[in-house]
Amino acid sequence: MTSILAHYSEIALKGKNRPWFIGRLVRHLHMALAGLSVKEIRTPMGRIEIVLGREAAADEIRDRMSRVFGIANYSVAARVPLDFDGMADAIVSRLPPRESVSSFRVYVRRADQHFAVPSPDLARDLGSKVWHARGWKVDLDHADLVISIEIVPRGAFLYMNKEPGPGGLPTGTAGRVVALLSGGIDSPVAAWRMMKRGCHVTLVHFHSAPFLSNTSQEKARRLAEVLTRYQLRSRLHLVPFGELQRQVTLSVPGDLRVVIYRRFMLRIAERIAKDARAKALVTGDVVGQVASQTLANIAATDSAVRMPIFRPLVGMDKEEIMAQAARLGTFGISIVPDQDTCTLFTPRHPETHARRHQVDEAEASLPVADLVKAAAAQAAVEDMTYPVVK
Repeated sequence: MTSILAHYSEIALKGKNRPWFIGRLVRHLHMALAGLSVKEIRTPMGRIEIVLGREAAADEIRDRMSRVFGIANYSVAARVPLDFDGMADAIVSRLPPRESVSSFRVYVRRADQHFAVPSPDLARDLGSKVWHARGWKVDLDHADLVISIEIVPRGAFLYMNKEPGPGGLPTGTAGRVVALLSGGIDSPVAAWRMMKRGCHVTLVHFHSAPFLSNTSQEKARRLAEVLTRYQLRSRLHLVPFGELQRQVTLSVPGDLRVVIYRRFMLRIAERIAKDARAKALVTGDVVGQVASQTLANIAATDSAVRMPIFRPLVGMDKEEIMAQAARLGTFGISIVPDQDTCTLFTPRHPETHARRHQVDEAEASLPVADLVKAAAAQAAVEDMTYPVVK
């Protein structure tokens, strides 16, 4: 019987809450692997077994599992007999050609301590069988091929090498947050990092149509689709922001407009977050990267809302963020040229050290509550699901 054997890491530290986390992870695996001929998902002592049907597409299953948060690593595995000869025969029959490998090691883990043979002894004896069959060098530190046997109650698994999972915690186990999603490189990475920490992320994109083209909205949809491959279900709010910006330009000095725009974005996102029962906001801010992200401006912006604001990229540099975006698959989308809200009604020399009293005075003539309510109400809402099973 062929299976995918998955291991979790951080979940194992959850004590009495561990079964709940494992249950959420199994539920997410059922969702992620829908339509791929998975017969059953089991949880044998500290691991998860995905039992494959005859028509199962193993490559597609492994691809989807690589994005399920909570999975530390996974391998294509086979159930083998609980006796030495049966294990040895199973290993030798599955070895790759002699010329494809130069070194190996055998790793044995006994989750079931009732199995009489100690792990080191069993690994040594099985390794002897491999050495006689192929003549490869034994290397316990940097082997080309790692042959693993895991012994569980009423069975044993055999697999060779592991593939890394995304780690983290199952999405949704930490609660809900709302992330501001621009068309740039940073914000999708920030949203992804919160997903990895177990947060279910609602996405909010601000656009300036009809003053600017719909390109930023299309980019936001494409970015949301990529992120949905990780959290499986997403809701995207497309908020019209151009009219609000126009009204700001009539009352606010040019140098303060960027900070005022950001404050309105946070207020609108907070209103959406309350409706979504979210507990915090998320942005892709990095200290000092642009004018709105100086410490003074961040402080002035944050004072507009009461919700906590998480900035998971705050101490990263651009190269690190770009590398992460490339791994996620968002980088190619983010670099497509577009016209976003930042290009509309933006001064040449924005304030970089805004003071709270300056901002309060600048906003005094604006109907803040009405503008926020109107923008949130006019948002178009789109729901996304992955995978789409026909």
